[in-house]
Amino acid sequence: MPDPLPTSPLLLRAGEGRALWFLGNLVTVKAGGPQTDGGVTVVEFLNPPGFAPPLHRHLDETEMFQVLEGSATFTCGTESFTATPGDFVLLPAGVPHTFVVAPDGPLRTLQITTPAGFERFAAAVGAPATERRLPDPAPVDPAALAHAGELHGVEILGPPPVPAGP
Repeated sequence: MPDPLPTSPLLLRAGEGRALWFLGNLVTVKAGGPQTDGGVTVVEFLNPPGFAPPLHRHLDETEMFQVLEGSATFTCGTESFTATPGDFVLLPAGVPHTFVVAPDGPLRTLQITTPAGFERFAAAVGAPATERRLPDPAPVDPAALAHAGELHGVEILGPPPVPAGP
C-alpha cells in the first residue's frame, strides 16, 4: 500500500531532511514522492568546488536548480551558461546535460525534479550522511552508477567534464 499523503503542512528547518552522500555531494531530501503524491522531488545540494556529474539525461524528469550560493557552468544540449546566486536553471527531460562547479567555492542549490523519483536514485547510489559537511571525495564506480541509473530513469552518457584550469 502506498504511503498516505500528508494531511498537514511540513516544516523542515535549515539543515533538516534526509541527508545522503551522493557522488561526493551532500544531498538533503526536503520532499519526495511520498509527500507530493509522486509529483515532485525537492533536495538541497551542496557540491564541492570543481565537482561535475557525468554527462547524463533524465528520461522522465525535468530537473530545475535554484542557485543559492556559489556558481556553476551548466551545459544542456548544445548550450552552455553560468548560473550564480539567484539564478534559476531548467533542464528538460530527455536532453543531455551536466555542470561544473566553479573552483572558488562550493555550490549550494535547491534542486527540483518533476515527476518525483530523484530521491530514490540518490538513495540507491548514495549512503546516509551523519554529518552536514562536504566529505572527502570518494571514488564512484561508473558501472554501479550506470546500473542504478537504468533502474531509475537516468541514462549516463559520458564522463564528467574536465573543469577549466585557473
